[in-house]
Amino acid sequence: MDFGKYVRTVPDFPKKGILFYDLMPLFGSSEGFPRLIETIAESLPTKTLAHVAGIEARGFIVGAALANRLGIGFVPIRKKGKLPGAVRELSYALEYGQDTIAIQDGAIGKGARVLLVDDLLATGGTAKAALDLLEQVGADVLETVFVAELIGLGGRERLAGRKIRSLLTYHVSE
Repeated sequence: MDFGKYVRTVPDFPKKGILFYDLMPLFGSSEGFPRLIETIAESLPTKTLAHVAGIEARGFIVGAALANRLGIGFVPIRKKGKLPGAVRELSYALEYGQDTIAIQDGAIGKGARVLLVDDLLATGGTAKAALDLLEQVGADVLETVFVAELIGLGGRERLAGRKIRSLLTYHVSE
């Protein structure tokens, strides 16, 4: 299936000079979204996965649906201050400043095999932080899956040495 036919580009969003790749039409499609989840699921070693972890916020859309399809648990990786109880946090550098992500303590056991998912790989900063955080809590991250990847922004290079799969790719320049 051509998932790209569902992707809409929005110029100057969220600010002037940015071409935004909007995946919401794909997520909202009664034909495209189920096929997207099935396409990802078909290539996974389901018997060995314990969890799907998704990065806030659009990684929740794909991750929760995929975990449901695989019959395994979903674990959210959220921004600081959004999860109750004890959490493990990791701060990381952004282009201008820093951010912090968190996972609940005990959500993933040591050695648990995990698939990390998100909607889009661009610069890779948040994805790298999520991978580092998962490894800090003892997860064995088998693969990271993105619905779309923006080639030319350094994301794949930042995640060098990790197994990465993107269903759609778009060549862009900084």
